[in-house]
Amino acid sequence: MADRPGPPGTAPSPDRPAADSDPIDAAIDDAGAVGFVAVGTRFDPDLRHLTRFRGPENEYAFVRVSGRSVVCAPGESVGRVKAEFDGEVAADRVGDPAGERAAAVLDEYAAGDTASAGGTVLVPPRIPHDAAVYLERAGYDLRSTAAVTEARATKSESEIDAIRAVQVAAAAAVREGERLLATADSAPDGELSREGRQLTVERLRRGTNAELARHGVTDADNTVVRASTGRDRTTGVGAAPASDRPLRPDEPITVAVAPRGPHGYYGSLARTLVVDSNGGWERRAYVAVESALDAALAAVEAGAVARAVGREADAELAAFGFDSDPESAGGAPPAPGHGVGLSRRERPSLDAGAELQAGNVVAVEPQVVDSDRGTVRLSALVAVTADGYERLGDGDPSFTPRE
Repeated sequence: MADRPGPPGTAPSPDRPAADSDPIDAAIDDAGAVGFVAVGTRFDPDLRHLTRFRGPENEYAFVRVSGRSVVCAPGESVGRVKAEFDGEVAADRVGDPAGERAAAVLDEYAAGDTASAGGTVLVPPRIPHDAAVYLERAGYDLRSTAAVTEARATKSESEIDAIRAVQVAAAAAVREGERLLATADSAPDGELSREGRQLTVERLRRGTNAELARHGVTDADNTVVRASTGRDRTTGVGAAPASDRPLRPDEPITVAVAPRGPHGYYGSLARTLVVDSNGGWERRAYVAVESALDAALAAVEAGAVARAVGREADAELAAFGFDSDPESAGGAPPAPGHGVGLSRRERPSLDAGAELQAGNVVAVEPQVVDSDRGTVRLSALVAVTADGYERLGDGDPSFTPRE
């Protein structure tokens, strides 16, 4: 797939990442298994990783056996799958259940084609019940493996390129949100307006999403605009306000996006802004969160314990007199960060004890939540390297869009 031009100032769309069957083949060999089978729909990120295309809406199967990758596509999708999948496509028995067709492929392609069916087959931890039944009826013993999910956590250079391109769009969308706030008028009633109309939560969200679309990515229904203070008890801390809720110049306004690009990879970016600050709590909270983000990023490198990165952020917030745990406000402790890839949130989690690896892509996102004053949140998306990290396309944060 050739690069295609995008809007001015955007990165070109990268080539579709190639599928890597080595982790599956290694798991098959280690288990002495016949092969591997996954069954699902286009909404399964593991299947997208295995096939490198957006699958059909109806259930289909991926089979890895004897060094061959085979997709059992539904009848209405066979032509499209043949055009998009780099492996083999089983086009027979298209009306049969996906699990039954997968068993037939195993029977046909297993090493020693004349051998009787049977043996161990690796499957993901979650496989549709009926698919499991068909495989077992065909004589196969199923063994769960997390090989695909674990492989997804470490990205190739082409995968990082795909995420970087989406993150460029995410940064442009947040900048558009900043621009809309910066050019808004402060009305006498204490509300923001643009062109004679109230600037509401929904209007700012739509403006942000329009910029994502202009850059060729989808908002994936993930964009959040949030503004809540002690004067706005109806929304509650951490809850999205009503869409027609007007924004005010003196309150923290968080714009968070997690768009999805053409190859299925996500970006992740969050910023909190105050249009007209009096330099009070929100300014102090912003400085604390900004310092917490810097402290967490300083701890990011291959071999670092993921949980330790989150603890660096918490320690910095505590040094400024803030507690990142909002239990007193009735909420759950915020996640200090998480992996990003073919899922908006995936491994590694920054509250886990696993070591970071080169190729992990992680959203680091400290925040302060106060039941009376609101939320201040910042994030950075980084690719872990051997001696640190690469920050992916999100630019420099600012406290007020009018500075």
